[in-house]
Amino acid sequence: MRRSDKEITDQNLLDEIMMKAQVCRLAVSYKDMPYIIPMNFGYKEGVLYFHSAHEGLKLLILRENTQACFEVDIDTQLVPHEQGCNWTMRYQSVVGFGEVEFIEDLVGKREGMKIIMQHYANDIMLPSDASLAAVTLFKLKVNTMTGKQSGL
Repeated sequence: MRRSDKEITDQNLLDEIMMKAQVCRLAVSYKDMPYIIPMNFGYKEGVLYFHSAHEGLKLLILRENTQACFEVDIDTQLVPHEQGCNWTMRYQSVVGFGEVEFIEDLVGKREGMKIIMQHYANDIMLPSDASLAAVTLFKLKVNTMTGKQSGL
């Protein structure tokens, strides 16, 4: 990272940012085409969980190339300045890399969906087996992640 003064290295703080973030941007690549998707997600112990329809471009890409990157950010706030080039942002963010694995069995799907749902609400009702069968669940095991903060 170019600005080491903005780097977040404390794993507990990285985990806090992951737990507070509402949207995860998942980035994948197919041949020479990058593709980024904002997604709902869950996070637990270095693993991100996602759900999706059974078809779509991201799944086509992930079945060909399981390597992915992600980004989350929180507490963003624009900081204006009299000089246009001196405007800035306050934020905390995490960027990471990992490999995607599809979750096929109902027990694994149920656990993954529970983690996703708990990310957004404490009082949850888990979906039925029929509902779980109607979605694709996958997880991204994080290999590396780094954090950055500005204006805090």
